[in-house]
Amino acid sequence: MKANEIRSMSVTELNTKLAELKKDLFMLRMQLATNHLDNPVRISVVRRDIARVKTVLREKQQ
Repeated sequence: MKANEIRSMSVTELNTKLAELKKDLFMLRMQLATNHLDNPVRISVVRRDIARVKTVLREKQQ
């Protein structure tokens, strides 16, 4: 997900996207713990997306 796409979202959309990404990250960590994770790089991609969403949310608060 690109920063331009995130910046075009509203605050409520960003909050729902953040909750969805956190749930995805939790599921990926569970798969990693049980050795069922196919693509370990996906964890870092989701973490970066979470950081991007949080950054844009903070920008919109100011």
